[in-house]
Order: sequence, then C-alpha cells, then structure tokens
Amino acid sequence: MTAPALRVEQVSARLGGRVVLTGVDLEIAVGERFGIVGVNGAGKSTLLRVLAGVLHPTEGDVFMADENGLLQDLHHVRSRERARRVAYVPQDEVVAAELLVGEMVALGRVPRTRPWSRGGQGERDIVRGALDAVGLADRIDSPCDQLSGGERRRAILARGIAQDCPIMLLDEPTNHLDVAWQLRMLSVMEERAQTLVATIHDLDLALRHFDRIAVVGWASSSADRTCEPATVVAVGHPSDVLINDRLSTHFGVGSVQVSHPHLDQPHLLIHPREEPIR
Repeated sequence: MTAPALRVEQVSARLGGRVVLTGVDLEIAVGERFGIVGVNGAGKSTLLRVLAGVLHPTEGDVFMADENGLLQDLHHVRSRERARRVAYVPQDEVVAAELLVGEMVALGRVPRTRPWSRGGQGERDIVRGALDAVGLADRIDSPCDQLSGGERRRAILARGIAQDCPIMLLDEPTNHLDVAWQLRMLSVMEERAQTLVATIHDLDLALRHFDRIAVVGWASSSADRTCEPATVVAVGHPSDVLINDRLSTHFGVGSVQVSHPHLDQPHLLIHPREEPIR
C-alpha cells in the first residue's frame, strides 16, 4: 500500500463555539487525488483547514509525512516547515489591491527563500512559470485590482503552484471559473501537485477527476443540521461513493452515472428526487 501523506484520527473541530465536525478518520496516500464533497455547511472547508494546520482540532490528531515519509504531528511542525510541505489555497481570499500580480504570486515563495534572495531572476522565472500555467503570464506586472473574479482566482491558484509543495490543499478551486477553465485548472493541479486534496461542489467533476472522494455529511438524514456535528459518512472510489441512494440521502437529489458516448469517462446526471426533501 502507498505510504500516507496525511492521516486524520478521530478528529473533531469547533467553529464559533459549536462542534461542526466529529469522529473524522481519513488517510490520504502519497500521490493521490482526493476529493471532499458535501452540501453547504457540512464542514468541507473546516476539514481542509484542519488538514492544512490552520485550524487546530478540538479532539484527535492530524499527521503529515515529512520528506522521508515519516508521519509527524502536524501541530508539532514549525510553521515554516509546514508551509514547505503543504500549500493551502482557501476558497475566498481578499487580495491587496496595491500588489502587482507577480508580487502576489511571489508570496508563495516566502517559505522557501530568505529575504536577501527574493526578487532574483530565478524566483521571477518560477513566478512567471506558475502564472503561465494558469494563463496569466502576460499579467505579471498588472495590479491585482485589474483582474476579473476568475482571473483573480487563477492568480491565487498560481501562488499555490509557486509554493512548490508536495501536498496541495485547494478549497473549491473551480469557483468563479468558466467551464473551460474549470477543466483546465483541475488538469493543471493534477499535474503540479504530488498529492492533491480539494473540496469541490460539482459532483460530476468529482466523479471524473479524483482517485477517491470523501462525503462529509450527517449520519442521520433527520439530524438537526444547525446543532449536530457532521462527519465523514463515506470514502472510496468516486463511482462507488456517488451512488443514487447516497446522493438522495445526503444531497437531496436523484442521480445516475452514465458513460460518455465517445470518451472513456463516466458522467453524473443530476435530477430532482421525487419525494420531498426533509
């Protein structure tokens, strides 16, 4: 079995005085493309923040593989070393308007450089290469406030690429992107990240672009979602996890998996379920 890049053991997490996740166990292998899905408010972003070390769990442990493959307690690793191992790109981020695009992307290089080595030609080449990967190399000297919403999202993802970490954690990487860029960005991230973990709303993309996925939701369909914490209710190959009964229970929709008539890939068709949603 492939060695783990990340391991989560019986993790619970609290936000605003309320436990939003509980009893989460996960192991993500080195080289894996791992997706996290669930309805709004289920705790996908919270789980990703726990994996990134941004949010400390109230219970349980999170482990990250070091450069030798040995698991370390994530919260015992110095922040600079953690930032060399894990690149975390949140879902929504305010970008300083006065920064140039290249300057913003260069912030991803901070964990890997000393102050006196920043700004050299080698670092600029890395920044330009990251921007080229997201189709923005020609905007390197443009002010960030001149970017559209989709361009800003791509520039922030370029910063994650420039960070050059073996583990990349992306919160809704396809947000604000048109359909062509959604597909291209997922392909770019799959190529650039040794191990990729991403939350994603589009279940059809989740079906086709990940090795395994986890569904974050409530164990009981009758749970009071304003009070009860969620957990990971299913983990496995996307085609095994995204089945009609599970989507009906946890997403409130009907679904069917079909094969593309010309391409060797599955698709997920979503439709309203017949019975009313509780």
